[in-house]
Amino acid sequence: LMLALRAAGTQMGWGFQLQSPWVVGALALMFAVMGLNLSGMFEFGSFVPSSVAGFQWSSPVLNALWSGVFAVVIASPCTAPFMGASLGLAIGLPAWQALPVFGAMGLGMALPFMAVSVNSNWVQRLPRPGAWMVTFRQLMAFPMYATVIWLVWVLGQQVGQDGVAAFLACLLSVSLLLWALNQQGRFGRVVQVLAALCMVASFWHWAPAWTQVDTPSTSSAMPSVTPSSTTTSKALQWEPWSEEKLASARAAGRPVFVDFTAAWCVTCQYVKKTTLSDASVLSAFASKDVLLLRADWTRYDPAITRALNALGRNGVPVYAWYAPGKNATLLSELPSVAEIQNALSQVKTLPSS
Repeated sequence: LMLALRAAGTQMGWGFQLQSPWVVGALALMFAVMGLNLSGMFEFGSFVPSSVAGFQWSSPVLNALWSGVFAVVIASPCTAPFMGASLGLAIGLPAWQALPVFGAMGLGMALPFMAVSVNSNWVQRLPRPGAWMVTFRQLMAFPMYATVIWLVWVLGQQVGQDGVAAFLACLLSVSLLLWALNQQGRFGRVVQVLAALCMVASFWHWAPAWTQVDTPSTSSAMPSVTPSSTTTSKALQWEPWSEEKLASARAAGRPVFVDFTAAWCVTCQYVKKTTLSDASVLSAFASKDVLLLRADWTRYDPAITRALNALGRNGVPVYAWYAPGKNATLLSELPSVAEIQNALSQVKTLPSS
């Protein structure tokens, strides 16, 4: 799909599906419904035909294929830290060379399942069916709810607090309908009709607030960061990235550190809260007068996509260090404090005032 979109002239990057608010919202709704089902609030078979509730493709190969597609849609943002260079290379190759790279990635994801299928001894060690399965099913609802929390947070970075409130109103109406569909008798039928009308009204009124692709991202506001160090009192400001800012700073001989990030990238958030918030790192940035730029890829941005491609990458996180008069140096996707400080050692520390 990515290669076809590229051939059509579309600027896309790995994990691009989570740059769309309606995709993020739809995934959050789906995981919420899955969680409610696992919690025992409703059973799919109670209000839809069993043939639909237990739908399977006629071919086991197609079932396996679409299970893999679903897994990649959710997991793709987390693959970039480990396969950033491979993905960047594959996207720039001809299709006949790129497809084997993606095929190897798919094979790697499938290996654990293949291993269990091939070795019957491992299958025999799986626990026997029993009452524990009900408890396990209910327990598995909580990872679903945790995923919903993460997706709603991502949605908030894209459409703001009002958009999140609108989405939660739609989610509430869906939950009400799922509860109503399990009610019996005349009361149940009345409640089901009212709940269905409520859901339709909610989506008609609120859905535009959390699906508009042109809503400015609230994540563009970059708060200042002040290092908690006594060596400097200079406040650091992460500025929104732009090609012009980068070019101007490099022309002036100023060192630049660029954080290519996205709200839906869990690794990005981890590094942001740990390494990039470390007091010694912040102090080193300030002492060497480093311009800090944050390229926020939460929403679709063709300029950031082009910049990533120019660096040989196609996903986030990417950390680019520009020493004065030198080309970009890419740090690892999980940089340590020592790695950043080692890169900054190329620049002399400014004399204290």
